[in-house]
Amino acid sequence: MSKKYKEQREDKSVHVQQRDKVKEELRIREYPWTPKQKQLIDLVLDKNTKMVFIKGPAGSSKSILAVYCALRLLNDKKISSVQYVRTAIESSSKSLGYLGGDKLLKMEPYLQPCMDKLEELLPSSQTNFLISDERIKGEVVNFLRGRGSKNELWIADESQNFTFSEMTTLITRLGEHSKMLVLADCKQSDIQKSGFAPIYDIFNDEESKARGIHTFEFNTCDILRSATVKYIVEKLEKYETEKNKGSMFPDRNSYQV
Repeated sequence: MSKKYKEQREDKSVHVQQRDKVKEELRIREYPWTPKQKQLIDLVLDKNTKMVFIKGPAGSSKSILAVYCALRLLNDKKISSVQYVRTAIESSSKSLGYLGGDKLLKMEPYLQPCMDKLEELLPSSQTNFLISDERIKGEVVNFLRGRGSKNELWIADESQNFTFSEMTTLITRLGEHSKMLVLADCKQSDIQKSGFAPIYDIFNDEESKARGIHTFEFNTCDILRSATVKYIVEKLEKYETEKNKGSMFPDRNSYQV
């Protein structure tokens, strides 16, 4: 037995098949993050964190924070790639199949929010590199069966449009040395019964936290997109509250569970 072979056999470390890490240093733009945003960043970057369910209203920076954390993890050589996941459902009567072209062309409208955040955070040349090198890829939740993550960060955006079955499919894709962020605005669901809220509640406990699965919530005061958006969301929340007070049985379309 050769010395080299003996050393290999004695190596007890865990070996994970994965892509090489990104060698180029990413020039990530920093923003004046609020204390609560910094709290989420620290939580996601913590080595013990495996999954975070993040809910909050429109404009509370869920998506840009998720992409920022993804870039930080790529830069720190903690992950090899990023998977951006959406559902094909955009309304109750539309699906991915209604869009023309092959799968890549069909995915473009669903990937645009991720592209927008990349352009806010990186020079265009580095955004183009990450896309062309397939360091950041897009997929629809409908096609995840049989898949798994290896040293990746998965960002599931607009998860209020996932059914319970789709949420189950998504979160059971998590592999070793990977992380997953599940983002949702429960006030903007386009399906009759969202699966995000019950899944969020299932894992909103101390036992889950001890296993690296966390929940995190932004509220109206965390909206940073614009003062007008904050006003709009506050008015809509007031309308929903007053509407539900007027009936013992609230309109199911106005309150997604």
